[in-house]
Amino acid sequence: MTLGSARHPARVAVSLLQQGYAVTLVQGPPTLQPELERSFAMWPRNDATFVANTDAELAGWLRRASALAQSLPNQAVVDFDTEVQHALAALPSHEIQSTEVQRLVRQRVGQDRYRQAMLSYWGGACAVTGLTLSPALRASHAKPWVVCSSDSERLDVFNGFLLSANLDALFDKFLITFSNTGQIMISDKVDELNRQVLGVYSQMSLRWIANEHLMYLEFHRGEFSKTF
Repeated sequence: MTLGSARHPARVAVSLLQQGYAVTLVQGPPTLQPELERSFAMWPRNDATFVANTDAELAGWLRRASALAQSLPNQAVVDFDTEVQHALAALPSHEIQSTEVQRLVRQRVGQDRYRQAMLSYWGGACAVTGLTLSPALRASHAKPWVVCSSDSERLDVFNGFLLSANLDALFDKFLITFSNTGQIMISDKVDELNRQVLGVYSQMSLRWIANEHLMYLEFHRGEFSKTF
């Protein structure tokens, strides 16, 4: 059986085994297969085909594949453009002509779309602590919105991390950053007392890190270095 959806470009093939299912990604963003391999690293696998032993495992794999397909680069930009057009169409005609109104609409829609993509990619949990309280989570850009050269950069799910509010505040001001292995780096401006109050420790690290994060982290560490 081949499964697909008009909501995103991913398609998967599911085959019945003597016990369980074989499931294979047959179409999707280039980064989707590596992310699935990371998410289901402990599963039996034959090359690109995963083996789900139960209905519940198959459902979990399909949910994760769907969430990733909607959050990974390119699809977020497509959804963003569509949502911007809908938002502008709902405005009075004289407002649509305003460059400032268009800019504000694009920024509002973009930030909402980016947050949804980050929640999907990180499974609704902080990239460092695993906190799952959605109101306390922020979609943090490594390369800030205003500095990005294109919507593709602004909406790239790898351009930042889903962080708890305290970590987001520090990350946004370049008072913390992360190494290429995901280890937290804390500015000397955050003294030991404030680290304890904020719950920030040198042993912290990202739950995972992809190669696609690295170029954005390089930019962020450059700004971080200026805080010393």
